[in-house]
Amino acid sequence: MRLVVDLNRCQGYAQCAFLAPDVFTMHGDEALMYDPLADDAQRENVRKAADACPVKAITLDYEDLGAADGKAGASRVG
Repeated sequence: MRLVVDLNRCQGYAQCAFLAPDVFTMHGDEALMYDPLADDAQRENVRKAADACPVKAITLDYEDLGAADGKAGASRVG
């Protein structure tokens, strides 16, 4: 799973850091740091974090979906 956060859209609400602290962390009041290649063990937490983002700044790419035909499945969920 790969994820991208649109840092221009992110407003620092920190819902992602609360729901998936192993992937998202806040540095200071507004600076978000994240692991773009989050471990699959974090998939459910990351999905919940993306869903909870009030400004929908998180995009998930489920690379394993469609792996048989070589296509990745992307989804803007957060």
